Amino acid sequence: MSDRSTHWDHVYATKGEAEVSWFQDSPTISLEMIRAANPDHGAAIIDIGGGASRLVDALLQDGYRDVAVLDLSANALDAVKKRIGKIGSIVDWIVADATTWQPAKTYDVWHDRAAFHFLTEPRDRAAYVERLRAALTPGGQVVIGTFAPDGPEKCSGLPVQRHDSASLAAELGPEFELVETRSETHHTPWDSTQAFQFSRFRRRGS
Repeated sequence: MSDRSTHWDHVYATKGEAEVSWFQDSPTISLEMIRAANPDHGAAIIDIGGGASRLVDALLQDGYRDVAVLDLSANALDAVKKRIGKIGSIVDWIVADATTWQPAKTYDVWHDRAAFHFLTEPRDRAAYVERLRAALTPGGQVVIGTFAPDGPEKCSGLPVQRHDSASLAAELGPEFELVETRSETHHTPWDSTQAFQFSRFRRRGS
């Protein structure tokens, strides 16, 4: 088990779903941006670093049936499985590091809220983008949410790399076209605020 996996397994083993700063009752912006990508209900959607997020619940409620959730922490995914019950049997639960994972299939939509910003080393960001390119279909779309340039410098005791749409575009490369970017002021469970940005890109090719 990697140091990153150990860290996040400990977080999810010791804290409840609503006891972490990134908790959202409803992942509104993520859902809106995924819907804006206009995937049909047969589209393959993956949530990278999904943790115990309620995004998978909402996607299943929307009628999507080819949904995967990838996270470093088995404890996080176990918590989601317990929460959503039997319908979770159709979800592909993947315990893996997005920088070393070997995708077994391709996806039409790649979503990541607050995983990419933990990659502070250029080599890790490059490895992540390599997996993204391997996993995303031509014409597929990617939504990445990170702390904005005026957001926190750390999360869960770890340093982060803050981004805006321009820095994300530079990381992804010219085959990804920026479609939209949005700002969010996230209110933590203890009512502090965090500045986020969400950017949606389309992979050129169709």
